[in-house]
Amino acid sequence: MQLFSAMKTSTLAISLFAVVCAAIIAVTQVTTADKISRNEREQKARALYEIVPRQSIDNDLLEDTLELVAPEITGDTQPVIAYRARKAGRVTTVILPLVAPDGYSGRIDLIAGFNADGSVAGVRVLGHKETPGLGDKVDTKKSAWVFSFNGLAKQGTDDPRWAVKKDGGQFDQFTGATITPRAVVNAVSRGLDYFAANRTHLLQLSPEHTAEVTN
Repeated sequence: MQLFSAMKTSTLAISLFAVVCAAIIAVTQVTTADKISRNEREQKARALYEIVPRQSIDNDLLEDTLELVAPEITGDTQPVIAYRARKAGRVTTVILPLVAPDGYSGRIDLIAGFNADGSVAGVRVLGHKETPGLGDKVDTKKSAWVFSFNGLAKQGTDDPRWAVKKDGGQFDQFTGATITPRAVVNAVSRGLDYFAANRTHLLQLSPEHTAEVTN
């Protein structure tokens, strides 16, 4: 009888503890949701404006978006958001989300800006799990390697320069880590091909933006 009573008391205590924990987690999620959303927006804005300086355009990058279904560059059939920079009534740069699925430790998420003339405005890696001290040099916090894309373009989809030097291309690989830079080069290369194939659509102003410029 005493054993049954002890078990009953323990069960009630554990149940009460679980309810309290669940309530705390729920309250924390609700109260921090706005802050998390703001932080994500600020982080995204920093990355976008690193590629296209705020003072060089006259629109809000975060508000001038285009929804695309682009499995060629993301490997996914789900819609993705592209960002467009405008100046004096024309689109100057389109920033596309890209995925390199073949990093050393898995997928690498990045964004790349493509200028209207087909050159690269800039590339930033947003997320990866590459090896610290080796593959993580694709991050601007670790090295300036990613800036080597700036201003470059492709001459056709089979341009042999778009590879790491070990494969006969123009991009440096890292000592002891070729897979990661190769994956990023290939992802940006696919992004350039996508931009070239969809250039008219990506650079075309929407009716509301055309009216905005006209007025």
